Amino acid sequence: MKTDIHPDYRPIVFRDLGSGELFLTRSTVTSDKTVEFEGTEYPVIDVEISSASHPFYTGKQRIMDSAGRVEKFNQRFKNFGTK
Repeated sequence: MKTDIHPDYRPIVFRDLGSGELFLTRSTVTSDKTVEFEGTEYPVIDVEISSASHPFYTGKQRIMDSAGRVEKFNQRFKNFGTK
């Protein structure tokens, strides 16, 4: 690899604003804000949604009943256009 062409890859904390959960990972993203995590200070990036607060991952996702809606629509308009 060529030297001095790649950005710094360093530990960083992502903070979920919805749940307050902190995730320590490595990234090339930089930030001026810092947070103390497990006794060490890391740069922090605030995200609005992550796996800790997303409805799909938390099991709070609502499933739409499309079959019931179609049946209800057909029931309402079954006589539409007939004399």
